Formats: sequence, structure tokens, C-alpha cells
Amino acid sequence: MLCGGSRVLQHLSDHNHHNSIGLGLGFCGAKIVQLSSFFLRPSQAMAKSHHFSRKLRQRMISSFGSHCRTSGEVPILHNCFSQREDDPELPVEGLSPVSGGIVALGKFDALHIGHRELTIQASRIGAPYLLSFVGMAEVLGWEPRAPIVAKCDRQRVLTSWASYCGDRAPEEYEIEFASVRHLTPRQFVEKLSKELRVCGVVAGENYRFGYKASGDASELVRLCEECGITACIINSVMDMKQGSAKRDSGDSKDRGQVSSTRVRQALAAGDMRYVSELLGRAHRLILRVRTQDMPSERMISVPRSSILNLPPGIGIYKACLLLVGDESSVPCTVVVDTSNIHVETEEVRLCNLDWSQEFRLVSVEFG
Repeated sequence: MLCGGSRVLQHLSDHNHHNSIGLGLGFCGAKIVQLSSFFLRPSQAMAKSHHFSRKLRQRMISSFGSHCRTSGEVPILHNCFSQREDDPELPVEGLSPVSGGIVALGKFDALHIGHRELTIQASRIGAPYLLSFVGMAEVLGWEPRAPIVAKCDRQRVLTSWASYCGDRAPEEYEIEFASVRHLTPRQFVEKLSKELRVCGVVAGENYRFGYKASGDASELVRLCEECGITACIINSVMDMKQGSAKRDSGDSKDRGQVSSTRVRQALAAGDMRYVSELLGRAHRLILRVRTQDMPSERMISVPRSSILNLPPGIGIYKACLLLVGDESSVPCTVVVDTSNIHVETEEVRLCNLDWSQEFRLVSVEFG
């Protein structure tokens, strides 16, 4: 991994060419300076047990080329790397789980293709992490709402991103929102640098942070420079769906970028093809099913209180897949009404599956 220095990435400039990414969606292009070569002293891998097995020491020398990547490749960030003297030796004990890593900053409710792009860029610098805040709704008094991705399903999604991140799946690190809510922008960056000991951060151009969202991306760059860590600011991944500009998300900050709000709206409209484009994968609904939730041998019917994440809007959804544990996927039709979720298969008798436990978690993927 590359430990950040005093030079930081500035905003990628707009460019009139857009490289394609995902399913018909584009990454907002830029004039690109590609890292042509770099050399590292061997750095030690981070142990999953929250501690390094050896003391962290590393140094890099970088040289940059000035050519653009070929069409179809994701743009690589420029000026994201810098040269600095070896870090002083760090104590092995007491390091945070993200120490030495590169953290992507944002709200990661949907884990959509914009979030994936943040982790791709983080992985090009070092070990990628998603820094998530928990308990925001309770602290800010927001109305409770179902997550887009079930908590028990997040690791599966992150693992699926490994192929985009150099065969290294990003990990998620959670911080209680109450512990950082009142931090100024400077205090927040100092927490990242001094307490969490990260080497760098990656954020989108619209990122806000600090008490009452008083800090923006340019201030993040400046403060990270002062704290001696790398800051990479990337252009938003834009929603390239035809006619998407006509969709009013109700968010004054919405300039057409992929967002969790757009995913929620697409789910509510039952537009599952659009949802898949925004997520970069099929939406997966997780159900908590008991034996009494099977009114017939080919049907599951559960109340909305038994679903672990956000379902699509009321309607009938064909060409879906039912997944029960490690068993093969089963074609099914899903009916969503005001009170229940009904899943019906045509070929497989669900009563033949193992229902020895009190309940099972069952997944439904929407085609």
C-alpha cells in the first residue's frame, strides 16, 4: 500500500469524453495523468485480528506518464501519490483495524456503482476500506427506514467487488455517528490521521463532512495535506439512463449522479432493470421465513415485518430467482402487496427443502 504524503489529488477536470462503466452508466471523464511506474519497499499485510504482524514501514518513489488510458478502462487518478520520508516506526499494539489503509468516505446504504468506484480508486493506492457511520437516524431524529442492502448481505456485495479492486475485497469499518457528530472538519481529519492512522482517503466531489456538513471536498484536500495523508477526490459517477435528467429526486444536491436516493426511487417505481443498472448487480431481498410462512408446497408468504431490507414497490415481478442457503437458485414469481411478500415457484416443491430450524433466511433476486 502507498502511504500518503503532502501532495494530494485535486479535483479531476471535466472532459468531453465519458468512459463507460457498469450497465449503460458512465464515469464522468477527466484529463488523466497515468501512473507509469512506482516502486515500494515491501509493506506488511494487515492481519484481520486488528493488529499488524510487523511494524509498518514503507516508502515510495513515483514517476508519472502523461498519456490517457485506452477506451473502456476506468480512469486512474493522478497526483494521488507523493514522495516522503519513511514514517517513524509505529507501535504494534493498539493500531486501529484501518491503520495503514485507504478509506472511502461516504454514506454506503445502497453500495451502488458510485460507491464501488470509490473503492476501486482506493484499491489503487492501498488496502481499501469503507468508512461507514452507524446510528445516524437515531442521533438526527430521522424516521426509521429499511436499508437497501440487508446488513447480513453486505459482505457478499463487497466480496463481489474484489475483481474490480485487484482481487482484494474492500472491508467495512463502522464508527458510531454520535462519537463524531460534533467534530469540526479539522478534528475529523485529525481523527483519521492520528487515531485511526489511515494513509489516505478517497471521496466524491460532493462529499461534505464535519459538524453540520460544514466541510467540503476542497477543505478535505487541504486538511489532509496538513495532516500528511493522501486525499483523492473523484468525479461523480453519473446516471446515464436516458431521460434520467427528468427524474426529480427531491435532492437539491442532485446533479444527475448515481445515488442511494435514485435507487430508492427506482425500487418504489418497480423499475428493476434501472435498479440493477444503478447497483451494478441484481437487487437481492432477504426474507426471514418460518415453516408456517408456506401456505402451499410451492409458495412462501411472509409479512413485511419479516423482510430485512427494502422491497420493490407493489406489483408482480417475474423472472426472479429464489435462493435458499447453498441450494441451487429456483425460478420464481414475486408478488408485493401492502402487507406481504409472496414468492411462488413452478417446478420446485419448497417443502422438500431443509426446514429443521425455526426459521431460515431466504434470498430473492429480481431479474
